[in-house]
Amino acid sequence: MQNQPGVLAHVSGMFASRGFNIESLAVGETENPHLSRITVVVMGDDRHLDQVRKQLEKIVTVVKVHDISREDYVERDLMLIKIHAPPALRPEINALVQIFRGRILDVSPDQLMIEISGQEKKIEAFIEAVRPYEIQELARTGRIALVRGDRPLEGEAKTGLVDAEQHEEAKNIVQGHSEL
Repeated sequence: MQNQPGVLAHVSGMFASRGFNIESLAVGETENPHLSRITVVVMGDDRHLDQVRKQLEKIVTVVKVHDISREDYVERDLMLIKIHAPPALRPEINALVQIFRGRILDVSPDQLMIEISGQEKKIEAFIEAVRPYEIQELARTGRIALVRGDRPLEGEAKTGLVDAEQHEEAKNIVQGHSEL
């Protein structure tokens, strides 16, 4: 979608007005500073998801919609979590952090701030593993995803400008896609 003010509000408003429930939402600038990628996770049958795609395609600032649910893709979620961690419990908590390949980002007298990234089920499993230590605070991103490999997304080869001579033209053309 185009990287400009109000676009996210327009997209999320469409979901709300149509009664679509968003399971996860993540937005960020892409390799092209004129575009943002929005990754939306919506649950539903094929008819429901087709309706979501059609409604997104009607939004003028949405450049491209691509459903990657049937593609081979990599997805990640990021979580920061503060856990009550008096010094006596830190070795146990540190062992859990290592098992989940996390990182301790901040240490205070009675708390640890931990970063965990991975698939949603890994994040959920870590939350359950540390729940007995008293979770003080928790923040999560929405899921992000990219299709594996170097092949272009469906339809992208027709619109992508990769020739070096066309570089100046490419800066003025909005390219990209939204993902469901």
